[in-house]
Amino acid sequence: MGTGKPTRRAVLVVGGVALLAGYWGDRSAGSAGSAGGAGSAGGAGSAGGAGSAGGAGSAGGAGSAGGAPLMPAPTAAPAPSASSQSAVIPGTQPPASVSPPAHPTRSAGPPSRTDPPSRAQLTRSRPRGRRGGVEPPMRQIHDGRNVIALTIDDGPSPQYTPQVLRLLDKYKVTATFSMIGWEVAAHPGLVREVAAAGHTIANHTWSHLDLAYLPPAPIADQINRANGALHQATGQVPTLFRAPYGAWSPAVLQLCAQEGMTPLGWSVDPRDWSRPGVASIVSNIMRNTRTGSIILEHDGGGDRSQTLAALKIVLPRLIAAGYRFAVP
Repeated sequence: MGTGKPTRRAVLVVGGVALLAGYWGDRSAGSAGSAGGAGSAGGAGSAGGAGSAGGAGSAGGAGSAGGAPLMPAPTAAPAPSASSQSAVIPGTQPPASVSPPAHPTRSAGPPSRTDPPSRAQLTRSRPRGRRGGVEPPMRQIHDGRNVIALTIDDGPSPQYTPQVLRLLDKYKVTATFSMIGWEVAAHPGLVREVAAAGHTIANHTWSHLDLAYLPPAPIADQINRANGALHQATGQVPTLFRAPYGAWSPAVLQLCAQEGMTPLGWSVDPRDWSRPGVASIVSNIMRNTRTGSIILEHDGGGDRSQTLAALKIVLPRLIAAGYRFAVP
């Protein structure tokens, strides 16, 4: 009895192993049969006992060589986390980075309108030709070959206008002075001096506002107040109007037509008001002036010493080049 229990236990263990080996052998025999029967050979030898159980295992290896699974199909693995997706497994190629779209999406919002459009944009947006009596701004004169016009803006100035008058008289040049209403009201005697010298006077608004962004009522006020000051100083109402900054709008042109005034533009702008230097002013005028040009200069609105010095150079040069001066 003392040795019977271990013997029975051994038999039970060996029997159990044999049963398990037979079970797995049967499964692998069915699946590996298509691979050439290697698995079934292991299953047949499993009846030999524990040693054949190892044979059954080798049969399973033969079955796996055929591509058939030896274990039930695994369940689906959970989706990898973002950190695991970014990791690169050794021996594999890193995932290709996502390239940006070929044409990025543009902003759907409207462009910023905090800044006013440039003067060039305003010029191009104006109507061409006459429409219902409305004239576009005059940018050229048509008085014959080599005839040009000189216009002088933002005065009258007690400091610079008398000097400009003396210079014009020296070279027998007639010009057009675009005058600001409140300067006219402050210096009416100087206005009369300009008119007496044979120069033309144009309306340049009352206070030099940018009219392009104003409604008709304040535009009319700017024009009419300046006309009143000029009439009081000279006894005449001007027939020319120049918009400050060259900023024209349909409302400005319509009011010019109603008042019987010709809108006066320019074609040569040396930007003397910005004081770029005497040489810059002179070279700009000489480079851009041709028959019919209307030249823009300033005698008011600030320090005009560079303008005066440039005129002393450019006037005799233009005359020597064969140009003659007229008024629009």
